[in-house]
Amino acid sequence: MSKFILTLSIIFYSNIGFSNKIFTEDFIKKVEQLRDFAKTDNTAYKLAESLTTEVGHRLGGSSNDIKGVNWAVSKFNELGFDKVYTEPVIFKKWVRGLEQAEVVSPFPQPLKITALGRSFPTTDEGITAEIVHFQTFEDLEKAEDSKVKDKIVFISNRMERQKDGSGYGKANTARYKSAYVTAQKGGVGTIIRSIGTDYHSRNPHTGAMMASITDELTGETHNLTEHELVPAGAISNPDADLLVNMLKRNKPIKIKMTLLSHWGEEYTSQNVIGEITGREKPEEVVVIGGHLDSWDLGTGAIDDASGCAITMATAKLIKDAGIKPYRTIRVVLWANEEYGLDGAKAYAQAHENDMQNHIIAAESDFGAAPIYALSSGVSVDSLAVVKIMAKLLEPLGIIYEGNTGKYGPDIIPLKKNGIATMGLRQDGTNYFDLHHTTDDTFDKIVPEEMAQNVAAWVVFVSLAAEYTGNFGFNIE
Repeated sequence: MSKFILTLSIIFYSNIGFSNKIFTEDFIKKVEQLRDFAKTDNTAYKLAESLTTEVGHRLGGSSNDIKGVNWAVSKFNELGFDKVYTEPVIFKKWVRGLEQAEVVSPFPQPLKITALGRSFPTTDEGITAEIVHFQTFEDLEKAEDSKVKDKIVFISNRMERQKDGSGYGKANTARYKSAYVTAQKGGVGTIIRSIGTDYHSRNPHTGAMMASITDELTGETHNLTEHELVPAGAISNPDADLLVNMLKRNKPIKIKMTLLSHWGEEYTSQNVIGEITGREKPEEVVVIGGHLDSWDLGTGAIDDASGCAITMATAKLIKDAGIKPYRTIRVVLWANEEYGLDGAKAYAQAHENDMQNHIIAAESDFGAAPIYALSSGVSVDSLAVVKIMAKLLEPLGIIYEGNTGKYGPDIIPLKKNGIATMGLRQDGTNYFDLHHTTDDTFDKIVPEEMAQNVAAWVVFVSLAAEYTGNFGFNIE
């Protein structure tokens, strides 16, 4: 163990207790009572039901995008937030089109396919070509160009199921980069095994692929063109298995795929923001939230209606409990996270001159399964506060994982600006069975599990908003 980690451990586990120097005993008692109340409250569950039923999917730039924005503004007001407003988010919209694929020879069969987000289209007639198989993205990178030229690349790597979701990052490179590398090597299309753990479901998983390159020396970003990317789609796990079995026959496999998804015009969406105003430092904010958009295959229940609902309910319950926070609680429902992180980028840009007032940030974007761990990204001086949070979370079955700095995707631009972060780690064992598929629907949310999330969030947010110190602006 390094001296630094040992020092953190000594500070964290020292006998600090609920020191009156940080919070009053009366305040801690109120938070405990609110935590226990939240365990049986259904506010978040009702919000998620409302969003998925009354709006449905919320693909950035689609007709449902503005419906989602209007829903959020209305709900924030209905819930009694002190301040409700929107901030514009401008991006080029991506439109899903026809999606078809089939094995042409030697064993003709249909395949279940979905276009990867940001993919350019095939021709209206589709692409017909022999496939070349690579078990991993790294194998594709190492391959001679001649092996790939004029072929459809098929990558068959399988995502591993992990509680912390770590299997996603390991497998996701294939989804993100394969269309670009295939184009560089002269291929005509890419098909990947879906990045998901529903090994026996015939639902393909969508998700964004790379659309730009940033020069490491100049920092300039180049948007890739249709000449630098090939059309790309994901097939279901069983269909990927089917292709692997066909390839064992040592015969050329020819596939036809038609993917007509394409880029559209520039579009203006909105980040929707609701605030509970701080009593003494209203200009200082604890930022929480989820992303309002979703992919269009399902109704975006676990990704991320649940995160929006959990954080909205958290702020409402704190206010309803009569806890008037020292500083402002700001709930941000970010726009177009799925294929651009545009809402998060726009928020950071809009608030670049008041980053010093952003005390800490956290996002709920991993479904509604139970939270099992707390992970902080704060200064050493503020670990005493985190210890109190951890103690209050113990009755919910939540452990402290350390000052490891976990946070959600929409927090990335804030983290780059030095903002302290908190991660409330949900059990992701089954999350990627549903992620980015037609099965991402409201019925998958378990009310008691969602309530446990809210109970954990009210502890973190109540204490973070009441703490009069700083969690560590510009910490590393």
